Amino acid sequence: MFYYLSGTVAHVAPCLAVIDCGGVGYACRTTNQTLSRLKVGEKGKLFTHLYVREEIFELYGFATEEELNCFRMLIGVSGVGPKAALSILSANTPEGLAMSIITGDEKALTVAQGIGKKIAQRVILELKDKLAKGQLSPGGEGYGGSGVTVIPENKSSEAAAALAVLGYSTAEIAAALKGVDMDALTLEEIIKQALKKMVKG
Repeated sequence: MFYYLSGTVAHVAPCLAVIDCGGVGYACRTTNQTLSRLKVGEKGKLFTHLYVREEIFELYGFATEEELNCFRMLIGVSGVGPKAALSILSANTPEGLAMSIITGDEKALTVAQGIGKKIAQRVILELKDKLAKGQLSPGGEGYGGSGVTVIPENKSSEAAAALAVLGYSTAEIAAALKGVDMDALTLEEIIKQALKKMVKG
């Protein structure tokens, strides 16, 4: 229904941002990561997800498409609702979350408020399984929409898999990783460089 909201930041509170668009204030539930980028009275843009369940009708907003993609993937995990997804994303950057899934780092997820070991394990197992089967993308049509199976074996393939978690296509990932020094950089540095190239592109 809404792709993004762009307007003046009218109000911020814990887990909440209100964006004034033409005199209408849209309340978006959000993460600490996004709130840290917003200032009342200044321009703000949030990529949105409308969550509808029975009598629940809530709008969620994020500063980046990567964070939005991660939110959508998290609420697709059994037992993980919007509140838990926001908690995980408040404690982890999108690239940090992607790395946690690829490397199986439960501790990075359990630092989030209200997230125990069982939920962390379920997130990692389900999203890793979807990634391996080529089902992990924002549109749910597979990695890059082509059903490519990704089995990380080295830094290059781990970085590609992490970028797939963030919702990028095969072609976008290949272009972003081209020319990146895989040997000299850490996995996190490789992912950050690739993301910078995609933003510039």
